[in-house]
Formats: sequence, structure tokens, C-alpha cells
Amino acid sequence: MTTPTFRLASTVLGARDPEALAAFYVALLGWRHRDSAQERVADPGWVVLKPVGPDGAVDPAAAGLAFQREDDHVPPTWPPAPGAQQMQAHLDVAVDDLAAAVARALELGAVLAPHQPQDLVRVVLDPEGHPLCLFAPGG
Repeated sequence: MTTPTFRLASTVLGARDPEALAAFYVALLGWRHRDSAQERVADPGWVVLKPVGPDGAVDPAAAGLAFQREDDHVPPTWPPAPGAQQMQAHLDVAVDDLAAAVARALELGAVLAPHQPQDLVRVVLDPEGHPLCLFAPGG
């Protein structure tokens, strides 16, 4: 038996409003929708974003972010607390200017988390409450 090939296609985040959360990440990362608007209307509970390649087109082979409708989505608690909804994953995003990146994320609807564990990292909560770590070089 041969060993199958594995390739991470997407990291999926639950959201009450997948399109709105995808819009936040489009504005933050500069990524684009994998699917056409017509395809997204046909399945409003699922949105996939992909990075843009050097030619300006969506890179279909690159790992992306997907957003799945969860009507009963409960944002995780940051920092973790006993008995509270736990963070099971988070995104790390490298930035070249930490202060400017935090300001942009807040402008787009993120919230600065009350607990900041490191000097070169800022934790923000995206519009659905998922922790997102913005980190400067060396962070």
C-alpha cells in the first residue's frame, strides 16, 4: 500500500456570519474569495478565501481560510479560564509594523484582547471572537 499525499487546504473558523467574517479577513490579509459571488449565494454557510499569487490571481493550490456557519457559535475565552469556552486554535499573522497592524485590525472590527502575553505580539479578537495574534519580526 502506498502512503497517501496530504496537503492542508484550509483552516476553518466557525462563525454566525461567515460572509462578514470573510470580509474582515479579505480586508486584513488582502486575500480573495475562491468562489464566485454566485457560487457563494448557492451555499451561504461556507466561504473560502485564498491568497493572491504574484500574477494577482487567486492561488487555488495555496492553503486558505474557510468560514462555516455555526448558528450557535460561542466565542472562545482569552485568556483561557476554567469552565469557559476554550480556544482550540488561533491564527498567527506576521506583520512588519505591529502598531499599524493593530490599528488596522481594530479599524476593521477586531477588539484588542485584555491579556497581552508578549511584547512583540498583540492579541486581537476578530469580529466573531477568535483570537488572532499579530506578531512583529522577532515575535
